[in-house]
Amino acid sequence: MLLAVLSILHGTQIAVASDQASGNPGRSIRPVNSIADSSIHWPSAEQFLRVLTLRDFNTRVVVLGVACLGLACGTIGTFLLLRKRSLTADALSHATLPGIAIAFIIMAKLGGDGKQLAGLLLGAFIFGGLGVGAILVIRHTTRLKDDAALGIVLSVFFGVGLSLLNLIQQMPLGHAAGLNRFIFGKAASMLPVDAWTILIAALVISLSCLVLFKELTLLCFDQGYARSQGWSVITLDMVLMVLVVGVTVIALQSVGLVLAVAMLIIPSAAARFWTEHLARMVIISAVIGMVGGYLGATISALVPRMPTGPVIVLVCSGAFIVSVACGPKRGVVARTVAQKRLGRRVAIQHLLRAVYECSEMAEKKVSSGNTVANVTAPLGELVKVRSWSINQLSRLIRSACRGKLLVSGNSGVALTDHGLREAERVVRNHRLWETYLIHYADIAPSHVDRDADEIEHILGHDMIVHLEQILSGKVKSDPMPPSPHHLSVAPTDVNGVTA
Repeated sequence: MLLAVLSILHGTQIAVASDQASGNPGRSIRPVNSIADSSIHWPSAEQFLRVLTLRDFNTRVVVLGVACLGLACGTIGTFLLLRKRSLTADALSHATLPGIAIAFIIMAKLGGDGKQLAGLLLGAFIFGGLGVGAILVIRHTTRLKDDAALGIVLSVFFGVGLSLLNLIQQMPLGHAAGLNRFIFGKAASMLPVDAWTILIAALVISLSCLVLFKELTLLCFDQGYARSQGWSVITLDMVLMVLVVGVTVIALQSVGLVLAVAMLIIPSAAARFWTEHLARMVIISAVIGMVGGYLGATISALVPRMPTGPVIVLVCSGAFIVSVACGPKRGVVARTVAQKRLGRRVAIQHLLRAVYECSEMAEKKVSSGNTVANVTAPLGELVKVRSWSINQLSRLIRSACRGKLLVSGNSGVALTDHGLREAERVVRNHRLWETYLIHYADIAPSHVDRDADEIEHILGHDMIVHLEQILSGKVKSDPMPPSPHHLSVAPTDVNGVTA
């Protein structure tokens, strides 16, 4: 995202400097280093509608081209993310630069202008493949880790590419200008043939992912099982890398090699917050990439001097931020709410168990068919049991009373019928787990209470049945097994007298 912002500022400064040099009389001139250029005007409603409906031919070419690019990047980027090869795309994008430079030199020497997009992309694809091979060779023939291999390939290939670009600028070819657009991208210069090239390549890559969906899924999640089924993991890995190289190459025209990795990773990372299902994740990632490309190109067309590539990346970054915050399961808001609900539920169950054990200590018969209104747990004893503060205990009691689990009186609290049933379930699960830990984990009865304290809240029905079978000869057959350790709480009766 920082690179995208810097690219926007860089493009704005260049545009302002150009206006100053040309002496355009219709615009007020600001200093070159100011981003508050008065020549940048917000679009009118008519211009806004015209761009959104793609009435202009050039806008239509650029928007549809980058939308198809976003679709392909989101699709293949999902498998790259799950394969834990995110930085590979960064190394590959930088490895394409010398291929672009060499392709330009060859085409220029053969008599052309050297800027045919198909030839430049072919050179980028070849050197991207060489970058993949270099990474694999370093990884398998040396003791260097993946990050070191990626860093070596990225720096060496990018350094060679910059050197070749500098050499090209010194050659007497006369038409070397514009090659640097592959570094930062320049979608506004996209021609119809460029858009068709991107569209065809994006469709081929997306269809390849669809055809190889099962195999790529095995590669990402269980390569050992894939190997046992007769698949060559190395071959599948190479196929994935070839697809990544292909989508990286077609991204050079729009967002440039510096930001190409963002188009591969950001949509898939954003989609990860919305689902746990791979097929849905691929679809969501593709939609985010496509919508990000559409909106980014649209904003760039509406606001003058806004470079398309960085704006596309910023739009996708906005989608990522929204996903991080609002994802239904993994989002920050959802996890915060779920953690608070879980903490409140656990605290209330602790309160119910404490009240139940106070009632049990009163030596009164408590069952689901009887009322327990005459058995009251004093607040002072409840504070000692859980080390609650008075304010914490008061909040828990109010919450339990709203849930009709407790009734509050002057001398303390008592269980309702509904609260009694819930307390019996919690206490029974707790004691079964305590007994299991004493007999099978060799934990002393004096220490088992806190060890079992958190587990009782997550024991499911199947686990309880399994515990009952294991402990059938070690606990009584009563519905409520006795506590395996001494209970240290002291109850009071309805008059507040300690029992």
